Amino acid sequence: MIMADGISNLCNDLQVNPDDIVMLVLAWEMRAETMCEFSKQEFIGGVQSLEIDSMEKFKKKIPILRSQLKDEDTFRDIYNFAFDWAKEKGQKSLALETGIALWQLLFAEFKWPLVDQWCQFIQERHNKAISRDLWLQLLEFARTVDSTLSNYDAEGAWPWLLDEFVEYLIETGACTEKSDE
Repeated sequence: MIMADGISNLCNDLQVNPDDIVMLVLAWEMRAETMCEFSKQEFIGGVQSLEIDSMEKFKKKIPILRSQLKDEDTFRDIYNFAFDWAKEKGQKSLALETGIALWQLLFAEFKWPLVDQWCQFIQERHNKAISRDLWLQLLEFARTVDSTLSNYDAEGAWPWLLDEFVEYLIETGACTEKSDE
């Protein structure tokens, strides 16, 4: 088992920051079950599937791993993977702090302009663990609702927390209320 210290050493060898999103992509490629851990099977299977047999080849794979985030379907797969990978063993939900850190990491890559407001809102108004449904629906919301909320449908099937988020954005003046023309 490669634990946090070993992963930190790997990051040093790869000249990659441990909190770089490429490490999440690597964990996804290796089908890692737990954050900050690679089992021997996960690691060996991952490097074999990536055709890595030297540190030099590993370093050359980093930009390729990073570029996978540009593909919409792959990004969605990595986003969905992150939920199970990051939650504590035996838990159904994701710890709030972990969810916020992952949202900031993932949505910085996705370039969702409302990520900071979302993270502030979720801390102020929700302050609970993140359910899988909310995790999955937030990506769909970020992909389909523009940052001005001009195409937000209050009658849509969003979880109530996303409806409250829209109200929060309007209350705080981050977005103006959509006019019904």
